[in-house]
Amino acid sequence: MNGGQVQKNTLYVGGLAEEVDEKILHAAFVPFGDIKDVKTPLDQATQKHRSFGFVTFLEREDAAAAMDNMDGSELYGRVLTVNYAFPEKIKGGEQGWAAQPIWADADTWFERQQHEEEMRRLEAEQKAAMQEAERIHLQKMATEREGEKEDDTSAADPMAMAEVEALNQKAS
Repeated sequence: MNGGQVQKNTLYVGGLAEEVDEKILHAAFVPFGDIKDVKTPLDQATQKHRSFGFVTFLEREDAAAAMDNMDGSELYGRVLTVNYAFPEKIKGGEQGWAAQPIWADADTWFERQQHEEEMRRLEAEQKAAMQEAERIHLQKMATEREGEKEDDTSAADPMAMAEVEALNQKAS
């Protein structure tokens, strides 16, 4: 079951006679409202339905009315069991639907893998660009600090400036 989540538009119909096909099932449930889909899963070995089916209504209210009226009723001499359907899971497939083949998700899986690979590549490029920007910034800061040191030594020491001035005057 899919986390126990009930499909309120889809009904499970159990106890179907062999003679009942999707057309007969549709005809039995159509008085309760517009039907979106009717499925009777086949047994792979016999190619006959497995004594149950699913009826999906367009409206939840129609499904509720059909369940209330058809549960316990007879169809082709068999008593029907009608409940809300739970999605059946099988191994494989992303969504796990029983009617979905395992390879049905292949395209979306490949697309997702390509997207994830592209995201990893972009993240690596962004990381490299950030590291380069940080390296350049640190280099610039170091250069500015060296320039400040040269300026500071000459401007900060008045005695050294006076000596340089005095030497310049003597030399003239």
